[in-house]
Amino acid sequence: MSRVWSGLWPKLAAVVLAVIIWQLVVWSGWRSQSALPGPWSVMGRLAADLGHLDFYAGVAVTLRRAALGYAIAAAIAIVVAVLIARIELARRAVGSLLVGLQSMPSIAWFPLAILLLQRSEGAITLVVVMGAAPAIAAGLLSGIDHVHPLLIRVGRAMGADGLRLYRHVILPAALPAFVGGLKQGWAFAWRSLMSAELLVVAANQTSIGQQLQSARNLSDTQQLLAIMVVIFVIGIVVDSLFGMLDTAVRRRWGLLGGEA
Repeated sequence: MSRVWSGLWPKLAAVVLAVIIWQLVVWSGWRSQSALPGPWSVMGRLAADLGHLDFYAGVAVTLRRAALGYAIAAAIAIVVAVLIARIELARRAVGSLLVGLQSMPSIAWFPLAILLLQRSEGAITLVVVMGAAPAIAAGLLSGIDHVHPLLIRVGRAMGADGLRLYRHVILPAALPAFVGGLKQGWAFAWRSLMSAELLVVAANQTSIGQQLQSARNLSDTQQLLAIMVVIFVIGIVVDSLFGMLDTAVRRRWGLLGGEA
């Protein structure tokens, strides 16, 4: 319990500090209450939105898109990273492209996605995949590159070779870095999805991004900020889950204190 609290209280303190700063800015009169409402009125609006089924439907649509795009990105990234690691020609040809793809803003994929797939679910999924896959692949590739050569020699001496060597030796040894890549890939996927939902309305489905755009069109700043709080909370919750996984894997691999 003390370990949970020690990790939780700094985050709570940061949230409280952010709310205090927000309220001080509102009190300063820098903007009117209609343009920049205070945290309590925004929380009241969020509480009211939580009573509407449409709100949960929008969250469900967004989370479904995030899960689908992220799963496809992870599957593609694993295959690409293993192929690049195993084939030297692929390493020279494709390896450097991962850095370029990872540095590309996700918004740069929107025109191509819309041209190829129109304003559809597929276009949104493509943007999420292109945002997340390079980061996940780079994380796994980095982990494979840093596997200790002694482990590989021992694995081969025990009869593991080819795919069996990757399955039983290299991939398990690369797992800590891979989890780090998965965590970073989620951050890219979430940002890409939010951008895509703001720009692409697919099949008239309500989503968090669509609700955010609707609030902007109606100049409803309270709802806009309330939805931004929801986006922030979802991102933090999922990131915390990845953080817990990362800590557990590192502790299991003897990279942190505790049991090996």
